[in-house]
Amino acid sequence: MTCAVLVETGRCERIKDIVDIQGLRGNPLRGRGLVVGLAGTGDTTLLSRQMLTNILRDSGLVLAPADLTGGNIAAVMVTAELGPFDREGSRIDVDVSAIGDTKSLQGGMLLATPLRGLDGQVYAVAQGGVSIGGWSAAGDKASITKNHQTVGRIPGGAIVEKEEIATFVEQIAGGRFITLNLTNSDFSTAERISNAINNIHRNSAATVDAGTIKVKLPSEIAQADIAGFIDNITKPEVQVDVPAVVVINERTGTIVVGENVSISAVAISQGSLVVKIRETARVSQPIAPFSDSGTTEVIPETMVGVQEKEGYLIPITRAVTVSELAKALNAIGATPRDLIAIFNALKKAGALQAKLVIM
Repeated sequence: MTCAVLVETGRCERIKDIVDIQGLRGNPLRGRGLVVGLAGTGDTTLLSRQMLTNILRDSGLVLAPADLTGGNIAAVMVTAELGPFDREGSRIDVDVSAIGDTKSLQGGMLLATPLRGLDGQVYAVAQGGVSIGGWSAAGDKASITKNHQTVGRIPGGAIVEKEEIATFVEQIAGGRFITLNLTNSDFSTAERISNAINNIHRNSAATVDAGTIKVKLPSEIAQADIAGFIDNITKPEVQVDVPAVVVINERTGTIVVGENVSISAVAISQGSLVVKIRETARVSQPIAPFSDSGTTEVIPETMVGVQEKEGYLIPITRAVTVSELAKALNAIGATPRDLIAIFNALKKAGALQAKLVIM
């Protein structure tokens, strides 16, 4: 079923925006490096001095870590991601994070650092000036800082030395297949994607489960035409089915309500108990002036006031949409904390026709 038929019943999205092609993924890279050229904001750890000592020894200078002083260097962790289509000689971005007591990486230069994959092989080499996207300034009594100073980025700072070829076409029983994985698993959405692809290439797509669609490449599609085939089958728009879910984060008071959430016939009452506490200090003086019979004392006093707001009963006599529910709850002045309690009570009463997720 295509989006043209379902325009009035939901939002449509391109297939390429809601699926990932299995086999196309990045690979994390990491390495330990040294940033030099800092203006006294580097670290003072033995690790950074030992790393610099090793580098200088490779240049023929025999020094001990104790011979190196000052705060112009910083030991850092360098991370990057090797994309599925990054080839030898191409450049990728790297992130640089201090691992010592560095105050700022501003103005620093990363020395050549090999970046390894989880298999221990070197896939890229990083080097260049670190950009922290901010600044810091300090005087004797005050300082001012903009953005985080101990994490920086080097755009295009690593050169790929070894590529990781992405394999996304599977050979199964003599046929060639591409697997599409939904970013949000749903049987209805998966079936609509399968039908949309079959409208273009008959009997080429099949729904495996709620998050997977297998697409068979027609025999007439040559190896050089696979990119065009993928572009062709991921262009159509389909309706994305959103499950009925209410997500609540009690720590932050955040509530997210799905589009298809509805409330059955129920009555909602919301009341609040307001407790006000005020601390004051009263000074007690001796009764007789110039008398030694008493002393001046500071006596704390606590005033407590309790006020219960008037409750409102809001009847809901039919299933309502999320927008109607929002209007009803706003009418009683419900706060996010009140809404959390209301949704929990609705779920307990069986009136909330949705899945309740507590984060």
